[in-house]
Amino acid sequence: MDRILLVEDNPDDVFMIKRAFEKAKIINPLDVAKDGEEAISYLQENKPVLILLDLKLPKVSGFEVLKWVKSKERLKRIPVVVLTSSRNGEDINRAYDLGANSYLVKPVRFEDLLNLTKHMNIYWLILNEKPEV
Repeated sequence: MDRILLVEDNPDDVFMIKRAFEKAKIINPLDVAKDGEEAISYLQENKPVLILLDLKLPKVSGFEVLKWVKSKERLKRIPVVVLTSSRNGEDINRAYDLGANSYLVKPVRFEDLLNLTKHMNIYWLILNEKPEV
């Protein structure tokens, strides 16, 4: 089964995203890295079908993780969806400049997160044609 990597340091956000995945009936296992260093370590051994990446992370920033992923031949085609609280234009531009495939702002309300999760599942895991990774 194709796995999804969630890179998120906030335990409350991890809980809510996991809950949204369950409610949306997403069957892909969700692996969690709590910081950028843990994400890089995970990705050295694993190739998830999708990476959900927060930007503001301890140890190694989300920007650095994104740059690292896109520089690796084995990983560069994995879709990276930035999922963050920042609406800052500089953050958005920088994420796309570094190769992000999408930039989503984390909703505050659970219902909105659930809706976002359902749409993300339909687009990235069902409709989107994936390159060989």
